[in-house]
Amino acid sequence: MTIVEIFVGIFAGFRTTATVTALGLLFAVPFALIFGVAQYLTSGISRIAVTAIIEFWRSSAVIILLFVFYYVLPIIGVQMPATIVGAMVLGLNTGGYASQAVRAGLQSLDRGQIEAAAALGLPRRWILALIELPQALTRMAPTFINQFIQLVKGTALVSLVTLTDMTFRAKEIAELEYNPVGVYTSLLLAYFVVCYPVAMFGRWVERRIGVARGWSSDF
Repeated sequence: MTIVEIFVGIFAGFRTTATVTALGLLFAVPFALIFGVAQYLTSGISRIAVTAIIEFWRSSAVIILLFVFYYVLPIIGVQMPATIVGAMVLGLNTGGYASQAVRAGLQSLDRGQIEAAAALGLPRRWILALIELPQALTRMAPTFINQFIQLVKGTALVSLVTLTDMTFRAKEIAELEYNPVGVYTSLLLAYFVVCYPVAMFGRWVERRIGVARGWSSDF
């Protein structure tokens, strides 16, 4: 096979990679927002419980979580499709990291405007929804985009739970063609082609946010 044919063969698994990434976002974004806000607002035992959940997903090895949820849980009668397992594990792992961006973004805001809103009688939930989150989201955007790139790259692990993503296709082609150097170099380029436009979009967002805040746009 030529390099072009190998490249095309690898991209035959792109649909699975894209599906796991999209589903992973459905787990990652709500988890990050809910638990990031919860960690910001809670204290005492509640904060400890929230932090423990975040740290479980953030600190556990993704590869071990994939094996546990796909191969171990069915032993006790809990079975999920491989696509859901891959998306959930990668999404919640990414969400664990992103939740810290949410918390940090909220904590970085000027307390004066929050106190002023409270003095005017605005309920706490509306202060959060109308004043804090809109400002914090602009600060979170670059980190969220970086985490999205990490999520895409993390999908390379889902081949371990039998999903035919780009990595799985590369492994098949390498075994058939006995050309691991060419195949895995093509796989590296394939992930670069997928992730580079997202990285450039992230740079553009950073520049736009910088201009809106009056920063220099020349990074």
